[in-house]
Amino acid sequence: MDTVFQFLFQFLGQFFGSIFNGIVTILGAFNIPEYISIITRYANTLGGLAWVVAIIATLLLVAVFVFIILLIVKSVRKSIKNRQARKDAGSLVKEVQALNREVMRLNLEKDKILSMKVSQIGLNPNEISELTGEEIETLNQGEEAETDGDTGGVRFLKLTQLDELWADYQPPEYDNDITLPEFCDRFRLFACSRLGLYYDIAMIRRFVAAFASTRLIVLQGISGTGKTSLAYAFGKYVSNPSVICPVQPSWRDRSELFGYFNEFTKKYNETELLRAMYEANFNENVYLVILDEMNIARVEYYFAEMLSILEMPRRDEWVVDLVPSQWKNDPKQFKNGKFTLPPNMWYCGTINNDDSTFAVTDKVYDRAMPINIDNKGVAFEAPDTPPVVINYKHFEAILNKAKADNPVSADTLSKLALVDDYIIAHFRVAFGNRIMKQIKDYVPAYVGTGGTEIDGLDYILARKVLRKFEALNLSYIRDEIDGLIAYMDELFGEENMGECKSYLRMLKKLV
Repeated sequence: MDTVFQFLFQFLGQFFGSIFNGIVTILGAFNIPEYISIITRYANTLGGLAWVVAIIATLLLVAVFVFIILLIVKSVRKSIKNRQARKDAGSLVKEVQALNREVMRLNLEKDKILSMKVSQIGLNPNEISELTGEEIETLNQGEEAETDGDTGGVRFLKLTQLDELWADYQPPEYDNDITLPEFCDRFRLFACSRLGLYYDIAMIRRFVAAFASTRLIVLQGISGTGKTSLAYAFGKYVSNPSVICPVQPSWRDRSELFGYFNEFTKKYNETELLRAMYEANFNENVYLVILDEMNIARVEYYFAEMLSILEMPRRDEWVVDLVPSQWKNDPKQFKNGKFTLPPNMWYCGTINNDDSTFAVTDKVYDRAMPINIDNKGVAFEAPDTPPVVINYKHFEAILNKAKADNPVSADTLSKLALVDDYIIAHFRVAFGNRIMKQIKDYVPAYVGTGGTEIDGLDYILARKVLRKFEALNLSYIRDEIDGLIAYMDELFGEENMGECKSYLRMLKKLV
């Protein structure tokens, strides 16, 4: 054990002893008494020139000492300063991070408050990015003008003007003796003689029968075939011009249809469609709204609420919630900020299927009645035919009479069920109760216009059911298409179901 201690003493002593000797040597350079002793020993032997050299050497050595001391002091001060700077920088970074977190939290709170105000006051979301800082500050702080009924302010200017305009309205003499076939024939002759538009009678019958099956009619096909013109001509024919609403690519919500309340002007931005809806409740005229180029924006975005409302079985449930509260001077037809859609209004959308438009989803197609217009009309001669003055009650009455007088036959329904089973088995495609109800409404109405039951079934089956094949992989169903055509020939005869078979052959060519 003593040997170990002796080893450690000598081994470590060599290291620490050398360091100690180095420190002693460095400190020896500052041994002032020794320098004085050296000068004293040589004072009597140095001559005049030697003294000059000695003095210079002494001054140089003093300068070196001073330089070393200054260097040490400067290094210590710089080290202390850098350490303080690093400490201050760390504190600033932590403070900045804390401030950033607080700013993010406040921005989130501000966005939540703005979102709640937007939902409560009906402000158009697309306008938020256009607000000035002063306007946003006003909205955040709640520096609003008075909004109660005692201010006398009018926020629905156009609609309140309609209240005055229609206050003393007297209905015209309606032509309520016209039959459904006469209605269609005269419509075709009117479009030709008064407007220079040419449609075959089958197209007119399909269009008019569509009013019996749904509130939304879709006219689709290539550009320039007269889709918008057909809906426009219908408004002229019933002596109540159609309301044309050109759809814009920016349409994303219902505010494009109904307008919105501007919180800063305290006015409601009323659209032409809202004005027409409000006006329609004052009379019994037939109203048709044209949503021109309706798929230039996503239909299921801006028209979603309308699709749901018009599905309601009772018309008193067709209610739109426009504003959260009622003002004293709001339009007379409003109740607690809610408005009931008119029963005498239908909606007609035109669709061009090209690269500049959006695909229309099944949600829309299932609720609408699509009518294809793919051919230009052939000119013909027609006698001058005036428009009709008809109210919507009689128009609905002749459509309902056609449905009651011409129900789909049991034989046709059984054949339709067989076709449905075949399509499910071979194509895995089925249709629900909504489409079945539309078939039972559309086909009798088509017969009532002067058409045949088999042609009516052929058209709606092609446009409502077989259209769903476009979502399938056509390469896999190509061979099954010939089997379906043969099965239809067997059930309905080779001379019938031309629309369905033509559509199936077109699908086959796409492969």
